[in-house]
Amino acid sequence: MNLAQDAAMQPSAQAALSAQPPLQQQPHPQQQPQPVVELKDVHKSFGSNQVLKGVSFAIPKGQVVAIIGKSGSGKSTALRCIDRLEIIDSGTINVCGHAVHDPAIDLRQLRQDVGIVFQSYNLFPHLTVEQNITLAPKAVKNMPTAKAREIAARTLQQVGLADKAQAYPEQLSGGQQQRVAIARSLAMEPQVMLFDEVTSALDPQLTGEVLRVIEALAQGGMTMVLVTHEMEFAARVADTIIYMHEGKVWETGPGAMLKHPQTAELRDFLSHGL
Repeated sequence: MNLAQDAAMQPSAQAALSAQPPLQQQPHPQQQPQPVVELKDVHKSFGSNQVLKGVSFAIPKGQVVAIIGKSGSGKSTALRCIDRLEIIDSGTINVCGHAVHDPAIDLRQLRQDVGIVFQSYNLFPHLTVEQNITLAPKAVKNMPTAKAREIAARTLQQVGLADKAQAYPEQLSGGQQQRVAIARSLAMEPQVMLFDEVTSALDPQLTGEVLRVIEALAQGGMTMVLVTHEMEFAARVADTIIYMHEGKVWETGPGAMLKHPQTAELRDFLSHGL
């Protein structure tokens, strides 16, 4: 190629380069920590009802994610799949280094790292609050009774029920029982906490008691995934909000997205309440 041909090609080469998207600067590896929870293209059906249709999201350590959406959108199913209470049909789920989708997973180890609290408290009525909390650490971790009681005292302090260790569940309000359920999960010293609509059965005053405990956990750096109908709480506490619609992650963003939804479906969901 002579110099004249080279010069003639330079403008077209420059035009081709300008048509390319700008190169993205790659962040330093330290800026991309391994997610504590990661779902990739997760599908789940119950019979002919396809509940999850390719759900993907990742949660870094110390982050709080709130999952919102209409009833039947798949949000609770997604949460239950994280703890393998439901087995997915396809896709992958990795939680705290555990391949949850792997049939050979050690569920005992998984559930030491992942705590879950449901709408129903599931406390043993014949055991005291302290006994409800110490049962799993002693049975699963072979923890000495004295150590388990120390942890029970600490977690009860965390949830504002230090004086209820010797009470029985029937002597507590619904909000107090739910806080005991949270303390029971915390006693296993999990890396991740999952909350599945834990306030939906409580009146507004008791709801406030439970939400204050969850907010304190968030401020303490606990990694959490919340399925909730409490929009104001989600906007205030969550680092990321995931709106699910018809089994898919439809919209995701910070709390401000609830004031400025980008999709018609989220606008409709927020305008019509729950």
